Parts: sequence; structure tokens; C-alpha cells
Amino acid sequence: MNTWLISIPLAYLLGSIPFGYLLVRTFRKEDIRASGSGNIGATNVARSGAKGLAIATLLLDVAKTFAAVSIARWIAPGDFDLAVGAGIAAMIGYVFPVWLGFRGGKGVAGGLGVFIALVPKASVCILLVFIVVFAITRFVSLASIIAAASLPIFAFYFDRQPSPIAIFGFLSIPALICIRHHENIRRLLAGTEAKFGTPKVIA
Repeated sequence: MNTWLISIPLAYLLGSIPFGYLLVRTFRKEDIRASGSGNIGATNVARSGAKGLAIATLLLDVAKTFAAVSIARWIAPGDFDLAVGAGIAAMIGYVFPVWLGFRGGKGVAGGLGVFIALVPKASVCILLVFIVVFAITRFVSLASIIAAASLPIFAFYFDRQPSPIAIFGFLSIPALICIRHHENIRRLLAGTEAKFGTPKVIA
């Protein structure tokens, strides 16, 4: 049985689970897509006033992509390329979920879950980068972009001989996250991006 035919669709479906949307819909009877930026991620959930649900969204979003990669590694131990492929599939599901008309999150929490499972040491580094940039600027978007952009540096440092598939994964996932933040980049350059904790609800 082809392990790719099992792992990749499963990873996509796991990544597609829209926890932010489901939690807000279940506990607040609201559609998070109608609030703030319309994004289903933890930042927009927090800015809608649901701090507890935002934390739950963050943890579950990290967990679902971590699980997608971990299941692939369990199905085919030692096949790192399959694990990377599952991570890419989970991220595609995260950003383009079949359940919500292919309109999902920006991929930050999902990317963290993928890389915790693939390259845990690099994940610690990018998490520290995020924390430092956010502490200095209070911009979640800027911290996310810089952390994502730094991932390949740390990943290639800890994995000195990556396969072509691993190289593609280490580059494409951060690129996807940065592309999904294109509106935030535009606002950052224009000086109109909202800092976290301000009344302005743009994420």
C-alpha cells in the first residue's frame, strides 16, 4: 500500500479543520469571518474579544499540523520526505480548507506545528525570533513574517544534508506564510498596521 496515498490526503484533511471558526461558532454563536479581519486564526479570535478561545485555537491549530506530520512518520518511520510532504499538505489544508470554501488562516500556527514535528530545534529558534520581534514591535504580523522567513536558515543549519523534497518544504512553507501576509506587509509599509492589543481590529 502506497504510504503517500494515505498520508497526504489525511494530512490535508487534518490541516483543513477550521478550529477558530468552529470554536467561535460553538461557544459564541458567531461567525469569526464576520469579525475584524475575517481571518479564522487565533489573532483575529483574540481581537474579537474571545481570549480563551484564541488560546484554544492556537493550540489546536499547532496540534493539527503536528499530528499530520507525526502520523506520516508513524506510518512510514524513517521516511523524512513523506513527513515533509505531509507537512506541506497540512499547510495547504490550513490555508485552503475544503470545509470553508478554501478560505483559511495565514498559516503561522500551522507552520509551527509542522516544524515542531520536522525540525524541533529550528522551531525553538523561530519561536524565539517571534517572541523577540513581537516584544519589541507589538506587531503579530511582523513577528510572524520575520520568524517564517528565518525558518530556512535554522532548518538548513540543523539539517545539513536535506533532500530535494525537504529543501522544497523548508522554503515553500515559510513562503506561503509570507504570501498570506501580503496585506499586512502593505499596511506595515504604509504605517497603518495595528499593533496587538489596540482597539483597531485589523489582522
